[in-house]
Amino acid sequence: MRIDRRRADEMREVFIERRAQRNPAGSALIEVGNTKVLCAATIEDHVPAFLKGTGTGWLNAEYSMLPGSSYERIPRERSKVGGRTAEIQRLIGRALRAVTDLSAIGERSIIIDCDVLQADGGTRTASITGAFVALVEACETIYQVGGVFPVKDFVAAISAGITTDGDKILDLCYAEDSTAAADCNVIMTGAGELVEVQITAEKKSFTRAQLNDLLDLAQRGIDELIALQKDALSRDLVWRVGRVG
Repeated sequence: MRIDRRRADEMREVFIERRAQRNPAGSALIEVGNTKVLCAATIEDHVPAFLKGTGTGWLNAEYSMLPGSSYERIPRERSKVGGRTAEIQRLIGRALRAVTDLSAIGERSIIIDCDVLQADGGTRTASITGAFVALVEACETIYQVGGVFPVKDFVAAISAGITTDGDKILDLCYAEDSTAAADCNVIMTGAGELVEVQITAEKKSFTRAQLNDLLDLAQRGIDELIALQKDALSRDLVWRVGRVG
């Protein structure tokens, strides 16, 4: 039995609330256990200089942990983001661009903001899963009937890991993550294709067979998360994803 009495293959309870903010083009609040992330998608009518005149848009992400999100106050990153923050921002951006047709948004930029309100492990994976819902909402505001909907497929992310006893577990909370022998973050599309796999041996090496087991475990979790994304988007937006015409 795990710290919070879950089965090895059991996720924490997940809630996704659409329209968590009124001003952005799209927004969502995601709760994964005690981890809470507010995700917003803003559309701006300009692109970086290297894309001007190409007819293609851009998507990038910003991530932050609010001062009260952790047990100890986290100072605000006022002038320059730290290495961990920059790495997570790039990860979120890559994950969402993997399922976005940037040519379908025209010369616009979509900025994804992920603010961690409360952290208990899995903030980067929760950010990706929640930000996807905000992205679909935002793209609906610029979609023209008969055209290509900019979001091509679903995408979600989850963690899996190996305990010091060799058990393989899904969706690690902070206490589990901080003591794991190996920690893995998996990003996968609705079609079952991998976008990114981050895995690190913390206390001892792992085998290829163990990695395969973690990927299978993560895929089951991601299937559940995508089902929850669909519930949050409901019928009015689910059918838009991947639509052409």
